[in-house]
Amino acid sequence: MEGAEQWKVQVEQLKVHMEHWLEQGLELVHQIPPIQLYVGVAVLLFTTLLLLLTRLFNRRKSNIILLSGLSGSGKTVLFYQLRDGSSHQGTVTSMEPNEGTFVLHSEITKKDKLKPVHLVDVPGHSRLRAKLDEFLPQAAGVVFVVDALDFLPNCRAASEYLYDILTNASVVKKKIPVLILCNKADKVTAHTKEFINKQMEKEIDKLRVSRSAISDADISNDFTLGVPGKAFSFTQCHNKVTVAEASGLKGEVSEVEQFIRENV
Repeated sequence: MEGAEQWKVQVEQLKVHMEHWLEQGLELVHQIPPIQLYVGVAVLLFTTLLLLLTRLFNRRKSNIILLSGLSGSGKTVLFYQLRDGSSHQGTVTSMEPNEGTFVLHSEITKKDKLKPVHLVDVPGHSRLRAKLDEFLPQAAGVVFVVDALDFLPNCRAASEYLYDILTNASVVKKKIPVLILCNKADKVTAHTKEFINKQMEKEIDKLRVSRSAISDADISNDFTLGVPGKAFSFTQCHNKVTVAEASGLKGEVSEVEQFIRENV
């Protein structure tokens, strides 16, 4: 019984102290001019919100970059150049995704200051493209590799593949940036990025017209492209689409490195 009585006494003392502290706090608040009080509360709320948003953004920002494109475009060579600074003297067509998390080879001396990139080389074979759908929802960016040397015979197929990427729900809703990378640009007979850009816009324009004529039940794409009544342009896409040149074999990959660093 004595223990219970002592406990009640301690509770009453704590209650008295709390009431005293509350009164002092209220007196202090009343001494602060209303404007200063409102400003102080606003600053506190803004700072708290900013910290929460920053932590949320940093936690969710992806470091996944996808290398996609037709087989033979040079994706795997680019993968090794970005990772090792070497083409590994060329490679064979990939049948499984090559993946790795690393700091870009050109930035190896700054590795303690830079966020590692998770690079995924997705096989270009038509039967293996479903692998792309597994990675797209988490991607921070997509590098679509085009063979600038052998472009014209593959223009239609490359444009169809790119169309499927640009109309993917994840790409549209998350506005995932896409870089059209014209590889093998060092070759004398390679097509320029301006020519490739223009030809792919024309092909995609034809595709969107032909596919819009198909009933909704037969369309596998999530979204449509372009503005009705206007010729298609990559500037009309919901996400940012840019075009650059590279040479995987020669290690001329600065533009793709810049794209990666801007988005990771």
